[in-house]
Amino acid sequence: MFDMSKKNKTKTYTIVSIFVVFLCLVIYFLMQLWFPELGVTAAIIALIITIIMTWGSYYNSDKIVLSLNGARPATKEENQRMYENLEGLCIAAGLPMPKLYIMDDMSPNAFATGRNPENAVICVTTGLMEKLDTYELEGVLAHELSHIKNYDILLQTVASVFVGFVTIISDLFFRIGIRSSGRSRDNDSSSPVQAIVLLLGVLFLALSPLFATLLKLALSRNREYLADSSAIELTRNPEGLINALRKISSDDDPLEQANKSTECMYICNPLKNKRTKKESSLFSTHPTIESRIERLKNIH
Repeated sequence: MFDMSKKNKTKTYTIVSIFVVFLCLVIYFLMQLWFPELGVTAAIIALIITIIMTWGSYYNSDKIVLSLNGARPATKEENQRMYENLEGLCIAAGLPMPKLYIMDDMSPNAFATGRNPENAVICVTTGLMEKLDTYELEGVLAHELSHIKNYDILLQTVASVFVGFVTIISDLFFRIGIRSSGRSRDNDSSSPVQAIVLLLGVLFLALSPLFATLLKLALSRNREYLADSSAIELTRNPEGLINALRKISSDDDPLEQANKSTECMYICNPLKNKRTKKESSLFSTHPTIESRIERLKNIH
């Protein structure tokens, strides 16, 4: 498990780097289509914009995610049981106490966010606190704490923000940009090279939301298995997390604040009630609850 965690950190920074390059290409093609006269300068501008967006995402992605999910800071007086559970788990894991946030939603779920263990956040719904017993809540908190320990939070949070950026940029281009781009090209005598760049740019921007989503899907599932296993290492109680997963996945209350950008961050897919079973198996950011429970039962 230690080796898996170490490899996880390396993969995290590698995949974040891929996202950065991908975002830079999206901006570059957009600049080429809107302002073809810039030439090589478009690449420099794209790089500068990407650096600024990456820096902003790294330091502010947790705030963006918490805002998107309508979370508020928790108080120790109001959430005594959760604080006590988390303090004990942090001591066992050798981690600093993360900040706690609450989502006022009766659907039981939770996620972790932040850039590192020193700047981490765990957010739970009011439904999770009301519908789970002490051992089940401990299992969920241990799972989220494991994401923090394994540095999954940086990848999940930055990936969510970047996928959102890419989707917005691509949608903006196809809503208002392609017409103005086409008009500017019509007024110019474009060379064959410029025509090829235009074609590649349109194709890349059209497919970029799909590529970004597939990249996010590829990195999520194995990390859930690792977080489940790491949680049991902390609690020594597989039944707590197993029962929590069953309750969360079978709950009928919809998570009102859930959205596709942040779904990969939750302990269980918050959009489970908004998809067909076929869609869920093909495009879900999480492995099935059955497979997770089966693996937990096999831990000795």
